[in-house]
Amino acid sequence: MVINAAVHYACLAMMDLAMHSNDGQPVRTSEITSRHDIPGPYLVQILRTLKSTGWVRAVRGSQGGYVLAVDPDSITLLDIAEAIGCTESTDRGDQPMSDAQRALQRRWNEASEESRKRLARVRLGDVIRECQDVAAPMFYI
Repeated sequence: MVINAAVHYACLAMMDLAMHSNDGQPVRTSEITSRHDIPGPYLVQILRTLKSTGWVRAVRGSQGGYVLAVDPDSITLLDIAEAIGCTESTDRGDQPMSDAQRALQRRWNEASEESRKRLARVRLGDVIRECQDVAAPMFYI
């Protein structure tokens, strides 16, 4: 499985919405792009895709933006990758393969399946909590 830029940006955007939309206040795309260096037009395209899944809601108006419409613990990283269109990198289609290529292809498929299993175990909320733990101030006595 290839984790492309779109998947990475989609995860960042959803995390940002969860962490910065205080009391349901929408987050502007300009804020997300400045915090994570995501190209603006690309972010809008990604947010439209996320909106079509029902995970993100758009708010119109001068104070508009986007809000996360679901609990971050209800979405896995695999869910996001599949919604954005993450592809398998090793699919050779119907091309003939040598014995060595078939053996190697099996290993790529195994690695891809393992990455899918791992991503299915990680919830967006888990990653958000990890970020918040790192950002929490430390007090020493």
